[in-house]
Amino acid sequence: MYAIIQTGGKQYRVKKGDALRVETLPAAVGETIEFDRVLMVGEGEEAKVGSPLVDGAKVSAEVLEHGRARKVHILKFRRRKHHMKRQGHRQNYTAVRVTDIVGA
Repeated sequence: MYAIIQTGGKQYRVKKGDALRVETLPAAVGETIEFDRVLMVGEGEEAKVGSPLVDGAKVSAEVLEHGRARKVHILKFRRRKHHMKRQGHRQNYTAVRVTDIVGA
């Protein structure tokens, strides 16, 4: 059974035991958090699709770590204009492991 959840403006397809990186969440390492914005839960013919959310469905996850992703290099260049601008960005993330999926 899998679920599609929404967090940080993005949607993720998760199943029990999956580890994923999401936008930074205000939770300490080792805490359990719940995602209540579940868009779909189930599998095959038994899938429940919300409009927009499935009532009573939630996904529990354990916080593994907080960190920063690899640096993304941005280069803006205009040819023949003697213009070059370099910039870098490192996005913060929270790594979580899905422990339970409850579909109503």
